[in-house]
Amino acid sequence: MKLKLILILLLFLPKIAISQISKKDKITFFDSKWKESTSENYSYYRITKDYNSNQDLYEIKEYYKSGTIRTEGHSKNKDNFAKEGEIITYFENGNKHKISQYSNKKLIGKETEWYENGNKKSKIEYTPEEKESQNKTKIIQYWNKDNLQTIIDGNGSHEETTKEFYATGKLKNGYKDGIWEGWQIKPENKFIEEFKNGKFISGTLTDESNTKTTYTSLITKSQPIGGFTQFYNNLHKSIKQANISPQKPNNLIIIEFIVDIDGKVTEPKIIRSIDSKADELALAYLSNTNWIPEIKRGQKVRSKYTQPIQFQSPQ
Repeated sequence: MKLKLILILLLFLPKIAISQISKKDKITFFDSKWKESTSENYSYYRITKDYNSNQDLYEIKEYYKSGTIRTEGHSKNKDNFAKEGEIITYFENGNKHKISQYSNKKLIGKETEWYENGNKKSKIEYTPEEKESQNKTKIIQYWNKDNLQTIIDGNGSHEETTKEFYATGKLKNGYKDGIWEGWQIKPENKFIEEFKNGKFISGTLTDESNTKTTYTSLITKSQPIGGFTQFYNNLHKSIKQANISPQKPNNLIIIEFIVDIDGKVTEPKIIRSIDSKADELALAYLSNTNWIPEIKRGQKVRSKYTQPIQFQSPQ
């Protein structure tokens, strides 16, 4: 039966070599935003080798829909890509994108990146930050799109650019140093920030109405009013009162939602389900909680959150 299922899946994946898939492997499909999808509607797929065996590390390979490899490496978890060790990513044209190192799902050590045309882009290093949940980025070498090296041995001028953000300033020994200036497109704000040896000191943001806001923290993440301990304590009380015992052994729900600038939870949706009763209770509980909104450059902003909720059988 398993072999028949694999052969059916192969009809949807004509560019996968048969030797890459065995009845011991698992194929997972994802949409363009890397949400789990179906074999009829996907942009990427992942092969977890020897899925049904118990291992410390599982070999993972991810592919574009075209069948071109996108990612290869190892994971500590067979159901989620808990990256561990060397991870290599590729552009769809086959050129390497990045070679990175991970430890406990966090970037650590040296990383090399290329542009899609094969030219070098950067050599950076991730070192443990003072806050254990973060890593600090040290830029050692950097080349712009014209193949001009702008950072040599950690020193030089640098630009940070995304679709909605731009900033420029100097690096010293691999870290931001001195005055950095930039702007955000949505909303259209300009800012000036000061760094010293990579440490953020302070900043001033000027919004569209020419109002200035001074801040001493780049970002403060959203969290439930009262903190996460109270959030989970109240949740477990609700579970106990509702007498819900999940029908599936894996009793972890994952909910994606938005925390608005007024602290209200909006657009909640289940992205990993247990069963309908547990899902409904988790959604109802979450929708009635109030949060402290995320603060970015001194302003409240809408933020997307992914929250795991662990159900336990009532005692």
